[in-house]
Amino acid sequence: MSNIFTDRIATLNDLDALHALMARSIALLQSDYLMPEQIVASAKVMGLDTQLVRDGTYFIIEREGRIAGCGGWSFRATLYGGDDSVVAREPARLNPATDAAKVRAMYTDPDFTRQGIGSRILALCEAAARQAGFKRVELMGTAAGVPLYSAQGYVPSAEQEYARVGDVAIPLLRMEKPLG
Repeated sequence: MSNIFTDRIATLNDLDALHALMARSIALLQSDYLMPEQIVASAKVMGLDTQLVRDGTYFIIEREGRIAGCGGWSFRATLYGGDDSVVAREPARLNPATDAAKVRAMYTDPDFTRQGIGSRILALCEAAARQAGFKRVELMGTAAGVPLYSAQGYVPSAEQEYARVGDVAIPLLRMEKPLG
């Protein structure tokens, strides 16, 4: 098996595979950070916003045709949340001169952790946002994602927040990074 990873823009034909990867990633990679009930509730907060795929701003990292990870960026106001999430989404376009692009829906297949997938997706997102004229990016980090984002130069831009699903609170941290 080749160790070479390739990247491409996701298409609507990828949706089933992306949803399966996300479910596996949420279930397995959050377990060191969240309680079981928080992991279950996370599926109602996280997920894929297909607007990213339709906008052509959602990346897939593959090795020999298998999706190792995915993530995207957006020129729209929504910070996080997927098609089926309880989080409200806002499709309004952002102004690159004053607003931050949003890094969204980053997931790594548990079989491919610690292989640079997340860093590569962030680099692709940042480069595309920079090319679109944005001067900074922001994201909403999960407990499992914050260490990666911190290592890549993202800093908290707000106090710890919590998404609530019923009586379950899921910790989230808003982070940002200037684009040089």
